[in-house]
Amino acid sequence: MSLDRRSLRWNGWGLVDAPDLLGDKAETFWAWAGRSFGMDPLPRTPAKELSEIVLPAWRLASRYAEDLAGIVGTERIKSDVYERAWHARGRSYHDLLLLRAGLIDAAPDVVVYPENEGQVLELVRFAARENIALVPFGGGSSVVGGVTALALAGQAGVITVDMTLMDQLLDIDEEALVARIQPGMYGPALEEALQARGFTLGHYPQSFEYSTLGGWIAARSAGHQSNKYGKAEEWFASARLATPHGIWITEGFPGSAAGPQLRNLVPGSEGTLGIITEATVRIHRVPEMKDYRGYLFPSFEAGVAATREMMQSEIPTAMIRLSDLTETFFYNALDTGGAGADSPAVFCVMLVGLEGGVSTVVTAREQTKAVIQKHGGFPIGETVGKTWYMGRFFTPYLRDPLLDRGLGVDTLETAARWTDLLPLYRATIAAMERALEENAPTPGLRNVVMAHVSHSYRDGASLYFTFVFARALDREVEQWLAVKRAASEAIIANGGTISHHHGIGMDHLPWLAREKGPFNMDLLRAVKHVADPEGVLNPGKLFE
Repeated sequence: MSLDRRSLRWNGWGLVDAPDLLGDKAETFWAWAGRSFGMDPLPRTPAKELSEIVLPAWRLASRYAEDLAGIVGTERIKSDVYERAWHARGRSYHDLLLLRAGLIDAAPDVVVYPENEGQVLELVRFAARENIALVPFGGGSSVVGGVTALALAGQAGVITVDMTLMDQLLDIDEEALVARIQPGMYGPALEEALQARGFTLGHYPQSFEYSTLGGWIAARSAGHQSNKYGKAEEWFASARLATPHGIWITEGFPGSAAGPQLRNLVPGSEGTLGIITEATVRIHRVPEMKDYRGYLFPSFEAGVAATREMMQSEIPTAMIRLSDLTETFFYNALDTGGAGADSPAVFCVMLVGLEGGVSTVVTAREQTKAVIQKHGGFPIGETVGKTWYMGRFFTPYLRDPLLDRGLGVDTLETAARWTDLLPLYRATIAAMERALEENAPTPGLRNVVMAHVSHSYRDGASLYFTFVFARALDREVEQWLAVKRAASEAIIANGGTISHHHGIGMDHLPWLAREKGPFNMDLLRAVKHVADPEGVLNPGKLFE
């Protein structure tokens, strides 16, 4: 395994020895936060220790221990409190509320660590034969309830299949620019292995440091530089999956008209149709040059118009990230420790990333600058771009300190066509603000709802919302559900998808059928029934 799990928090984000995001600005930032959210001083709301947690009783009969040992070996079967708690849930805000409070109503009976495809296949066949739920698990970074250790009524128990011992780069075809990789490889190890040979996948999601290749594919993940390198479904070429019927080998042609391509069922399948044991992905040569710069716009609308023109002019950007006024304001407050953050922002920040050959990047930079200036934007230099790039994986570390002080923070995302993007943005912001006001612990407390545009296309873009709020400590889950429902209803009603890159899991299930429609859902259920007739593969996710 390329990452020592004991170095990670079982009920929070990332490393136990977390980087200090605020440093010497901590005292002033928390004082500002207390004033801003009307909770001065902020309350102390620490998480429970693992020693205080009571896990659900084991459901799996002891007679299965010998069968499992025969498949993966006794040393690869874990049932201690740490392993069961660590694999109980993912890392969504909802998950963390329950983990921190010690309310773990679902936990695996055992966690198994297969080392090869044959063992995974035997585990799947064993589970189907004995009616035991199997939950595939990579980095466990799902933010939509995608890895909750759930067994359905009538199932004999739940086994989490941790894939992180299958973490090798198997082969690179330098002529075709594809690589064969095992699914349990964490992002940093994957990039290190590829870049040692002069290549990159270019996939850097926010969870990059603590997520795996298999999870990226299963959830249709998007990285920061998806404008250049594509989302998971674009760089995914083919896979091998363990199913109750045997190993499913998808098509792997660069293009084919031999009927519908069934490989397209794999990205977004979330472990419900089979467990990925190997994937072939499209790779790139390491770019000669990277250029990340900042720009300011007088309005969010102007920035959106510039983004659309850059995409439709086919300027080869790696990333365009446009913050609205509120997000610009909040990140300025975070940067300065709240100093001078009492006045609202008057400009929106855009970050533009370019990667590739030197001549390509230089030309794209001039083209980008011309479009930005046409729409009223102006450059603010490389410093802001370089600062974001160097610290781009640190932001999630703010969530645990916020939770320790009575504040909540969560994110959700969508995508829509340019025609619908701004109406969708306004409607979703308004719906979330209303829901937060109606569910505040006391009337009149301030909340922050912000958004940015990212992952752009010729026909539209993704909107990524973040909301920070005072928690209703006596009804935290209900408060979160109210905001989640309000935002999701607004998204569906205004032409957005229920998820652009987080997946469905359990949290988005209520809206999936409405987006797909009855006939499409019937087709998906038919595929599920054929691939997993006993319903043991990651039950309760993607399919009700």
